[in-house]
Formats: sequence, structure tokens, C-alpha cells
Amino acid sequence: MTTRGPVDPRLWRYARSGRVLLGVVTAAGLVGTACTIVFAACAATMLARIAAEPAERTLAAQGPLLALAGAACAARAAVAYARIRIEHRCAERVVSQLRSASLDAAGRLAVCGREGPEGLRTVVTRGLDDLPPYLTGYVPALALSCTAVPMLIVAIAVADPLSAGIVVGTLPLLPVFMILVGLLTRDRTRRRLDAMTGLSRQLLDLVAGLPTLRALGRERGPEARVRELGERSARETMASLRIAFLSSMVLELLATLCVALVAVGIGLRLVYAEMGLAAGVFALILAPEVYLPLRTVGAQFHAAEQGVSASGRVFALLDAAADLCDSSPDLVAMGTLRVRDLSVAGRDGDAPHRLTAEFPSGVLTVVSGPNGAGKSTLLQVLLGLREPTAGRSDVVDWDRVAWCPQHPVLVSGTLAENFTFLGAPPVDAPESVWACAAVGFDLEWDRVIGADGTGISAGQRQRLALARTLARSAAQPAPRVLLLDEPTAHLDRELETRVLDELRRRAASGDTVVVVAHHASVIAAADAAVDVRAVAHA
Repeated sequence: MTTRGPVDPRLWRYARSGRVLLGVVTAAGLVGTACTIVFAACAATMLARIAAEPAERTLAAQGPLLALAGAACAARAAVAYARIRIEHRCAERVVSQLRSASLDAAGRLAVCGREGPEGLRTVVTRGLDDLPPYLTGYVPALALSCTAVPMLIVAIAVADPLSAGIVVGTLPLLPVFMILVGLLTRDRTRRRLDAMTGLSRQLLDLVAGLPTLRALGRERGPEARVRELGERSARETMASLRIAFLSSMVLELLATLCVALVAVGIGLRLVYAEMGLAAGVFALILAPEVYLPLRTVGAQFHAAEQGVSASGRVFALLDAAADLCDSSPDLVAMGTLRVRDLSVAGRDGDAPHRLTAEFPSGVLTVVSGPNGAGKSTLLQVLLGLREPTAGRSDVVDWDRVAWCPQHPVLVSGTLAENFTFLGAPPVDAPESVWACAAVGFDLEWDRVIGADGTGISAGQRQRLALARTLARSAAQPAPRVLLLDEPTAHLDRELETRVLDELRRRAASGDTVVVVAHHASVIAAADAAVDVRAVAHA
């Protein structure tokens, strides 16, 4: 296995929002550290003056320093609040971008005849959900360790070189203990992810085969294995938590002892009048701040290790897709899509049968034909999800395609989770707000639905799928490819007109828009039409 640093550089390459997160965290860390130094200087100066001169023990005498210290505290609080808000927003975008990129990569590998790694479903869903603690906890703490700690040490050295020397001498103890405990935690975390992956795979297989098992009267057979996997997952989780709590205690105790060494040295020198009170108080206030980022790194590392392991598998998938498929001549990023003598064998015959057609950019093309003619199959061939039995077909580049299937994928969870599940921007992004307005989707985002959209109407399911498809397309680089299978089904005439107007606007902007439809109103709105036919077996 390749050894990588504490932050995988592939994170910045595959998730653009990660670079924004790093820049914001670094800038906020520098400003917050400067505010801390200013506050410490004000507090130390005030205490020294109050101890030395009785006349300085009035509010009027200390007013300017109090005002400056208060302003420094307020500025630090404001910067911390803004940083946390931006961190969480960027973390959501990073997860959405990685999930979208992993799904695109899985499609690329399918086009090239390969499969993704085992357990990809668990990694893309549950695994990536553990990545935000890493991005909002570990990465900021690591950035502060690289920026704030040197600033604080320099500030202490200016006031008291001996205290700075003690800090520099004891500071490496924290990373040493972090590494020792981290090596033990790494193996525990990997075993936990493997246990969760095995349990998920076993449950999915059981659910898929439950009708057969019930028909054979063996529906109670696999329950022992499922119980065993569940208990294994629980054991590994508790083991990881025990080590995480133990490591936090070790780091807190070690940091406390290091600060105590600095305090004892300052106290003895103050007793023997070997240093000034202002310098001693200044160094004593800043000493705990030096150890805080490293303590946070240690605590957050264990909480985020699960997400790091999952993201590593996603990066492996993305690297494999990039190495295998980037040079494929069949991928079309833009322009006219073509199929030539295309036939796809089905249960009753070819559907479609020997289809030759073009889908040019800049026009709205409607694919029509009788039920079972192969219209949906045609879109799957263009996406690379199905191989043609005969003929040739261009395959769209997944980096520029947005697909709305006839039966959209909806999972148990909130509407917001379903909206961003397949790579659409966050629900408050401008693209998402605009897309929801375009299709008339106005439900509350925290509303919980069941699998396949249980709890909302068919029209609401269709509008949700359309909105996330349009939002994902709007966030992609132009020109784009939109493939929509019966997008106006379950919509009233007003909403149908609004959706068709938007699709015509997309086509006029240079996008390639292909719509499967039966309704005469949709066919009449098209700039071009393709008729698909099937041929039954003799």
C-alpha cells in the first residue's frame, strides 16, 4: 500500500471545494492567532501595570487596553464563527463532488468492461458520510498546527526565550504519542469498515433473494450469519471508540504536563525576580494555545479515520477510471451523438432494431416510438450502461452528462439527502434554487421519505428528479448532454410547458438535449425527432 501524508493530495484534485476549504481555514487561522496574541499582550500589560502602580487600578487607566482586548476577542469569535460556517458548506460540497465523481468513474469502468471495487456501494453512501468530520475537524486543526503554532512560538520567544525553548522541546512529544496510538487505531478502523461492508452486502443479497427463500421455506436460514456480522461490526466500533477515548486522555494529560513545565519555570523566575511579570503572564497565556492544535489533531484524527479510509477507496476507483478510460476513442464530450445500425437484443427481439440516428448539439431531439421499442435502452447505450448487440454508438462523457431515468432513484431519507445523493449541488446553491423554481418543486427539504419516494406523490417524485438533474447539469462545464426519459410524466400542462421551455433554452445555449416521450405536446415542441422501432424474433 502506498504511504501518503495526513491529507491525501488527491482530495484537492478531485474535489475543487476542498481547495477553498484549505484557503479559508489557513486565512482564518492566521487572523485568529493574531487576535490571540493581541489579547495576551493586553492582558499581560494590564496585570503588570496593576501590580506595579496603584494608580493604574482604575477602569479609566485600563480603558484603552480593555477595549483592545475586547475587540480582539470579538474579532476571534467572529472569525471562528465564519470559518465554521464555511467549513461545513465546503465539506458538503466536497462529499457531493466525490460522490458524483465516483459514480461517473463507475460508469466509465462499465463502459470499458471493468467493475468497481467490492463494497463500492457502502463506500459511496455510508463511507463518504464520515468524511465531513475529517474536513471540519482534522484538516482545520492540521492547518492551525502549521500556521498558528509557529506564530505563537515566535511570540513567546520574543517575550521569554526560555519558555519558548521549553515549548519547542516538549512539543514533539505529542506527535510521537499520536503516531503510536494512530498506528493501533488504523487497523481497527479498517476492520470496522470491512465489517460494515460485509454486513451491507449480506443484507442486500438477503433482501434480493428473500422471495425465493420464502418460496422454499428457508427464509430463517441466513439470520445467524447476519446476526454474526452485526455483532462483529458492533465489536469493532466499540474497540475503535475505546482507543479514541484513551488517546484523547493521553494527549490531554501530556499537554497539561507540558504547560505545567512552562508555568513552573515562569513561577520560579518570578519569585527570584529573574523576569518581568508582563513577559511571564504573556508566555503563560500563550503556552496552552501552542499545544491546542496538536491535541485537536490527535482527537479529530480518530473520529475521521473512517472517512479517510472510505475516501481512499473512492480515490482508488477514480484513479483506475482515469488510467483506463481517459484515452477511450468512444467517449464523446460534446457535439453530435451518432448511432449506426444499432441493435440491442431483448427477450422478445431487437429493441431497438438497426437504428441509425444523430442527436446534434443545439437542438431539442425527441425519441418516440411504441412501448417496448427500445427508447430507454437507447439512452442506456449512449450512457455506456448497455452494450449494443450490433452496430456502433457514441458514448457520452460522464463528466458532462446529466441523466433523468424514467424511474428515478430515491432512497430512504430527507428530500435534501435525495437531492444531493447523485451529485447535485447542495440545496441552497444557486443552481439548485433555480432548478427547483424551474420545475415547481417547493417541498420542505427536511421532509423524510421512504425508499422509491414513499410519502410523496408521483408528480413530486418526478419534479424532484428533474430538479436535481437540471441542477447537476447547470453545475457542469458547458456544453453539456442532457438525457431525459419521460421527464414530463405525472406533470400538469403548466409544469410541462415550463419544463419544455427550459429544455429548449438549454438546447439553444448549445447543449445536446435528448428526450424520450410519448405525449404529442412534447413531440410538437421538439426541433428534431427520432422514431425507434423493434423487431420481434421470428
